[in-house]
Amino acid sequence: MRAEGRSRARRQRKRDHGSLSVPAPDRRSATVATIDLTALAHNLSEVRRLIPSACRIFAVVKADAYGHGLIEVSRVLARHNVGGFAVATVQEAVLLRNAGIREPVLVMAGLLPEELPDLVRYGLTPVVYDLAFVQRLAEQIPVDAAPWPVHLKLDTGMGRLGLTPAEAWEALQRIRAGGHLRVEGLMTHLADADSADPAYTNSQLARLDTMVARIREADISIPLIHAAGTAGILSHPASHRDAVRPGIMLYGYHTCARLTTPVFLKPVLCVTTKVVQVRTVAQGESVSYNRTFIATRPSRIAVLPVGYADGYSRTLSDRAAVLVRDRRAPVVGRVCMDLTMIDVSDVPGAAAGDEVVLIGRQGSESITADDLATWQDSIPYDVLCAIGPRVPRIFRPDETARN
Repeated sequence: MRAEGRSRARRQRKRDHGSLSVPAPDRRSATVATIDLTALAHNLSEVRRLIPSACRIFAVVKADAYGHGLIEVSRVLARHNVGGFAVATVQEAVLLRNAGIREPVLVMAGLLPEELPDLVRYGLTPVVYDLAFVQRLAEQIPVDAAPWPVHLKLDTGMGRLGLTPAEAWEALQRIRAGGHLRVEGLMTHLADADSADPAYTNSQLARLDTMVARIREADISIPLIHAAGTAGILSHPASHRDAVRPGIMLYGYHTCARLTTPVFLKPVLCVTTKVVQVRTVAQGESVSYNRTFIATRPSRIAVLPVGYADGYSRTLSDRAAVLVRDRRAPVVGRVCMDLTMIDVSDVPGAAAGDEVVLIGRQGSESITADDLATWQDSIPYDVLCAIGPRVPRIFRPDETARN
């Protein structure tokens, strides 16, 4: 009997290990992030509305799809026929492949030599930003394989990863001579595309155009020229080219100071928690570490089971607000690792068990990732990506898939 039980357990472990499904979220958790996949599909449709019909979309899903859940987000985008995905690391790309994603995957950030076997094994497309990388990658390609697609990254002014124009030309010549690789794309990254002044972006695009002209004069074909991320899509139509790389706009946000065309984006994520205790604090008493909040009146303080370990930043201390019973309540005292306190003195009836919105809508009130970014002197990218793995993601189905 015990042997049979052990055999069943081994079979179950094997099934569990081989499963490609996303683990079910723990719905018992007080703090949860709800992901609206219909809103995600809507935002993708906004990308399509703003770009030429032939323009290819590489959906940027790095950093766990900006905190929204890499696998579920990518599956929805794949069902809506994006042309490919863009991630930062080989590890992220392997997760996509293991989840059944077969679209092209660009690996955009730094690649270590020891990661190249996996890059080839999983059929990933690297972004080449270093001349030495060309030879290292070529050595990994099987002799009987078709030339491996790569995208060259031209540094036109970001000052980060990238090839100078001379290096890009040299890389192109080495690749053509070697026969193991083929240049599928030439890309650059815009450093200031969300600002009100287009001058620097225009100068970057001019440098890209100079390189493209040189390539075409040499009668060399590169199918995909791309420069635009979210800010380029929204503010610089000249940057759209053969492909675009939307990131933050897929999740409902942008940081552009100017828009060339109005856009209607829907925030995809909301974060809620629950009050675990309400206590009365007398006038003159303090709340949390370092006594940064001292009550100026008898106050009702609610304790929330969320803190900076969950991605609710310590810089929100004494600055942010949340929603309780359709009203705003200020965060008071230091945000702790696991707990945050709010003043509910002006929220009649607030009690343990009440839902609290950290990001999202309640009644006629809303708090966005932009609001949190303002309170913590940051950007919505930072707010969304910071939401930690301790916060379960619950996915609301994509209703457009049923139409």
